[in-house]
Amino acid sequence: MTFNDRIFGVLMIVLAVAYGWGASQLPEPFGGSEAVGPETFPLLLAAVLGLSSLYMIVRPDPDNAWPWNRTGLELIIAIVVLVLYAMLLQPLGFIISTLLAVGTLCWRMGARPVNAFVTGGVAGVVVFLLFNFGLDLALPLGLLSFLEVS
Repeated sequence: MTFNDRIFGVLMIVLAVAYGWGASQLPEPFGGSEAVGPETFPLLLAAVLGLSSLYMIVRPDPDNAWPWNRTGLELIIAIVVLVLYAMLLQPLGFIISTLLAVGTLCWRMGARPVNAFVTGGVAGVVVFLLFNFGLDLALPLGLLSFLEVS
């Protein structure tokens, strides 16, 4: 696994560089450049991915057998939840999609369903308010568009 981790780390660095380059190619927002623009969050993600990949290359995990029974199933469920989250983000809106995704993932990690979905709801509202008011970046409201937060 040590060799595999290093190969994976190199591939992820290539992905981070490509993702960062793609983010830097986003058009300048109408009205001129801003401190926080459409490329800010993708550039941060590219930096985190690059640093994490570098760590994986320098300090790979020791050879361990992968526990495919339960862990593999949970990983597949997490991937499906995240793909559905991306697909439902526009039609349902950020808050509802985040509630469902975070709630489902918390529940799959062992939280009681009520606590998991309350956590998802709080996370969705807090992040929405942070992006909308703190960063002045609009997130889709979807089904909650009747609220029209400005």
